[in-house]
Amino acid sequence: MFDECVIMAGGSGTRLWPLSNSMKPKQFLPVPTDRNNNFFTLSLERACSLVNENGRIIIVAGKNHVPHIVSSCAGLDEAQKRRITVIPEPEAKNTAAAIACALVFIEKTTAGRNRKIFVMPSDHLVEPKEVFTAQSLVFATHIETENLAIFGIPPIAPETGFGYIEANKSDAGEEVVKVVSFHEKPDKPTAERYLESGNFYWNSGMFAFSSGFIKREFLKYAEDVIAPFEVLSVPQKDAYSIQEGLAILERWEGLVEAYRQTKKISFDFAVVTKSARVIMNAAMFSWRDIGSWDEYAALVKEDFSAGSSEPDIFRVGSGNTFVDSDIPVALCGADDLIVVVRSGKDGSVPSVLIAKKKETQAVSAIVEQIKSKNRTDLL
Repeated sequence: MFDECVIMAGGSGTRLWPLSNSMKPKQFLPVPTDRNNNFFTLSLERACSLVNENGRIIIVAGKNHVPHIVSSCAGLDEAQKRRITVIPEPEAKNTAAAIACALVFIEKTTAGRNRKIFVMPSDHLVEPKEVFTAQSLVFATHIETENLAIFGIPPIAPETGFGYIEANKSDAGEEVVKVVSFHEKPDKPTAERYLESGNFYWNSGMFAFSSGFIKREFLKYAEDVIAPFEVLSVPQKDAYSIQEGLAILERWEGLVEAYRQTKKISFDFAVVTKSARVIMNAAMFSWRDIGSWDEYAALVKEDFSAGSSEPDIFRVGSGNTFVDSDIPVALCGADDLIVVVRSGKDGSVPSVLIAKKKETQAVSAIVEQIKSKNRTDLL
């Protein structure tokens, strides 16, 4: 088992704009195939299955997301809630800063004892949980020998929206394999070559390591990320507020300055791709990042096939267009589109997204245009 599980619950939800936004990003949206849960609550269930009886769950999230976390944890019993600490980030600085912050918090609150840590994003869909748990616990042994462990997802298509992990072919058949290299999001021909090779995997963004080892890796490869957090002292008892049974670290002296000083970079770029001691386990569970409207639409289609009915959408010759709208929409001869409409009746700014299917990765570029025009009210 693990001593600590860190859930990264920040992010601005730009890839599913305008359904997802900075105030309520993807991880707090209902899962299309499981309306009783959001992506975060399912991640929390997985985290609870990994930590030992004295283990903790550290949730690092944007300060605006704390109310969503509190409401999402409402169904937990009091014993489970006591194992959770929420660290609100004063600003978003990507995953390296989030992990460095959690690592220093763990170090300061455990008197520097070496801890086994599992890190996961909060916006992935993983099932079945039992298979994920069993495979994750395999890492608990391997990280004792100073390794950074990562899940690789066997690719089922030449996906260009994910980073790839190249595994050592000579380790084929072993429980874990050595990682040879990491590759950024490829073009289509390269992705097809990766798929055919049989030893390339999608990067899941889920990691396991010991606190002592990863601290040394940070200091070796990304000292400018972790150094600002190193000067922080142990949080005082009165620094926490209790909201619905959850401990929220409201005041950690120096945290705002640490975030101001730290570098904005992903954990992958800062540490993982530079480390010489990365091992991988090929996932035997189903994994979805839901990183585009195309993937989200596929999930919703599965939900419809399970018995749901489409809302007030009226169609003539437009059967292959996906619509997510909070007001009625009529379509005539509109094929192969993604249409997302938010009327603003919930108090947000009205917005509409229209995109060709298989081109929705470009939504991130649209978000950058919105930022460049100082229309952050739309985000």
